[in-house]
Amino acid sequence: MTSLSDRADAVRSGAPTPQRNSALRGSAAYRRITVALFCSGFATFSLLYCVQPLLPEFAREFGVGAAGASLALSLSTALLAVSIAVAGMVSERYGRRELMFASMAVAAGCNLLTAVAPSWHMILAARALEGLALGGVPAVAMAYLSEEIDASGLGFSMGLYVAGNAFGGMMGRVAMSVLSEAFGWRHAMLAIGVLDLLLAAAFIFLLPRSRNFVRSAGMRLGDHLAIWKAHLAHPRLRQVFAIGGLAMGIFATSYNYAGFRLMGAPFSLSPTLSGLIFSAYVFGIFASSWAGALADRFGRPPLVASGIAISCVGLLLTCASLLPLVIAGIVFITIGFFTAHSAASSWVGRLAQHGRGHAASLYLLAYYLGGSILGSVGGWFWEHAGWYAVTAFMLVQAALAAWLARRLWRSMPGA
Repeated sequence: MTSLSDRADAVRSGAPTPQRNSALRGSAAYRRITVALFCSGFATFSLLYCVQPLLPEFAREFGVGAAGASLALSLSTALLAVSIAVAGMVSERYGRRELMFASMAVAAGCNLLTAVAPSWHMILAARALEGLALGGVPAVAMAYLSEEIDASGLGFSMGLYVAGNAFGGMMGRVAMSVLSEAFGWRHAMLAIGVLDLLLAAAFIFLLPRSRNFVRSAGMRLGDHLAIWKAHLAHPRLRQVFAIGGLAMGIFATSYNYAGFRLMGAPFSLSPTLSGLIFSAYVFGIFASSWAGALADRFGRPPLVASGIAISCVGLLLTCASLLPLVIAGIVFITIGFFTAHSAASSWVGRLAQHGRGHAASLYLLAYYLGGSILGSVGGWFWEHAGWYAVTAFMLVQAALAAWLARRLWRSMPGA
């Protein structure tokens, strides 16, 4: 087994790791892996984001403001970010596949608890536990793909995984909007929980056991800290982590408060019609696959920069007073976000040739903390100055992400 010092040195040097038995694109193993990980992404993000269209409803029913209602999502994403680091350590010792299944099943159970919780504080507690449970999926999934998929097809498979995330996020939001108006939000929450329990069962059936994973049973906390420290000493990885956090901050802020804007003047949409705006996620599904494949061909920096630029166009369009332009703006923000995220997440796997689970956990820690913190702060701008202030707040984040992407592009244009 590779020693800790060897692994930490390899992280710093960027030496490649030979991969045996890697699944080649087009093989049966490759197809099973991509379908199973698509299911895991769908379940994870339908569970995580199904409350987003309910934020205006929560504000009315429980007497909380927009920023307070956003805690139903922000608490989940914040604890998801924290648990990702722990999940990365656990997966290094006990394996990827079993941990992802347990996380999906427990999180779906927490969604069922949310549906029957009698008070706002109990809803927040159940949602916090759900986020904590879900941490076992995202970082571990990225590490599994990096280990089990041949490097020539990694970008495409990562793009499909992110597409599953997008599809789950879209269906969780849209289905919740439609079902909650027809049957009430509690019944809708129950339906989503049951569906994702079934997807957890399909996942464990489809996903092949790891062939390239090396169990690190003897690793202690200090060993994990040394690997994380080595990753954080990598200047390019630090910049990718920051880009992920800022990109998610823009995306979370726009989707958190778009419903409040669309249900108010001058649009005055119903909850169902407002929720249908999340159908823009379908563009994210195609953008993820497209960006992943192009990243394999042209490199990551151009795709990250393009995604940020597309998001900026979308932000400006959302300031219009015409509904079609606002919808177009949401679509552009979605395409831009998933383009940048798909390219950046696969970039982590290429930069971190060793300790990929640790590197993925750091990327997703930054990613979800960015969405949680910046997404909640955006509520303050909405409550005090309206949508234009929210847009200005997001444009500042985009400018910082663009600056970081430019630095990366200049330092490694062919990455």
